[in-house]
Amino acid sequence: MPAGTRDALVEAAARLLDEGGVAAVTLREVGHLAGVSHNAPYKHFADKRALLAAIAARELTEVGAALAGGTLGGRPATESLRAALHTYITWALRHPARFKLVFGTWEGASSAELGAAAATTQRVFADLVASAQHEGGLPHGDPVRLGSLLRALVHGAVDLALAGHLAENGKGAARPDQLVDDLLGYLATHGEGWPRPRG
Repeated sequence: MPAGTRDALVEAAARLLDEGGVAAVTLREVGHLAGVSHNAPYKHFADKRALLAAIAARELTEVGAALAGGTLGGRPATESLRAALHTYITWALRHPARFKLVFGTWEGASSAELGAAAATTQRVFADLVASAQHEGGLPHGDPVRLGSLLRALVHGAVDLALAGHLAENGKGAARPDQLVDDLLGYLATHGEGWPRPRG
């Protein structure tokens, strides 16, 4: 079986996910869309859950690469973080079903591939936050905790925007990326009172 078959299956599954949500993703339909036999998907994935985990792992890997790419070009760390968060928002709004899959509930143990992708992306993001802190663009403190605050804003803002409850010329009077800019600006100018980790 060609080495690229697994990638083709994951791409086909992602397209089905975009079009019809998780319910639209079946191994048989994925095989049909990828142009392989109906048995081919089962040679790569034990079941639908494994296939969905592969989609999530691929998406997280690409998000992590985009976050890491934000550090290139010699920009200040805080601007790199801002650009990375904007990229993150663009991806989530463009692919809401993938966003909800990646950050939805995973019952039981996730795949090793997904776990590794999540750990790598988390580390890249925490490093971005730490660099912005070192530069003085963000307050001191635990970069993972501060990163969680930033991600909570991003996820909440994206969910509101997707549901029609947040728009620049409507409810909330802002886009998700504008709220990120607001929070980064607030933290840069009012960060002295940021809570220190207890220990």
